Amino acid sequence: MTHKITKKIVAYKVINEADKVAEKEQEKTALESMHENVERPEMLLGSTYKIKTPQSEHALYITINDMVLNMGTEHEERRPYEVFINSKNMEHFQWVLALTRVISAVFRKGGDVTFLVEEMKAVFDPKGGYFKKGGVFMPSLVAEIGTAIESHMKFIGLIKTEEMGDNQKQFLAEKRKEFEDKHGGTSANDDEAFPEKATLCVKCSTKAMVLMDGCMTCLNCGESKCG
Repeated sequence: MTHKITKKIVAYKVINEADKVAEKEQEKTALESMHENVERPEMLLGSTYKIKTPQSEHALYITINDMVLNMGTEHEERRPYEVFINSKNMEHFQWVLALTRVISAVFRKGGDVTFLVEEMKAVFDPKGGYFKKGGVFMPSLVAEIGTAIESHMKFIGLIKTEEMGDNQKQFLAEKRKEFEDKHGGTSANDDEAFPEKATLCVKCSTKAMVLMDGCMTCLNCGESKCG
């Protein structure tokens, strides 16, 4: 592409690779990032997630509000800014309020906040956990709140997930049909998405591990004891 020079040349510089790298680094430092002193805008984008546990007749509603950084540029991104949890059940009000304030403070600090998900999902209730619809095991209410936050982080692109390939999905579907034909149909429980004889998978915490051809295989995530 030809560019016509209409002004007098007073100086020039040959751009090398080092200059290009330095220019990119300068662009990165100029980008807006999340930090504790960032000013809250009048409007935030948010999503609300419903949690219904067998431990309470009332559901919990988790609202996560995001701030849009570098709006209108190629570096535009959504970062979680604050979280609120509401419920008619006042039994957990005190620690839920404290939890939301701590999580919101961590969000505003910036940096990599995805560690919160694993920390929360690792919390176990000494009274025992529960199974959600579909056979997913939740070790505690805190863990389920962490799972909701994880879903939101995946939704805004903060956590990247590796999708199973079509070949693996087809393989698991064939294995499931083979297992169901061999053991006489599916689960009698409508809440379970996998065969009744399935056991808990330690990788995805779903009751979907079955014995096939002498090998324990998870029909949900594909985890296999045979490698």
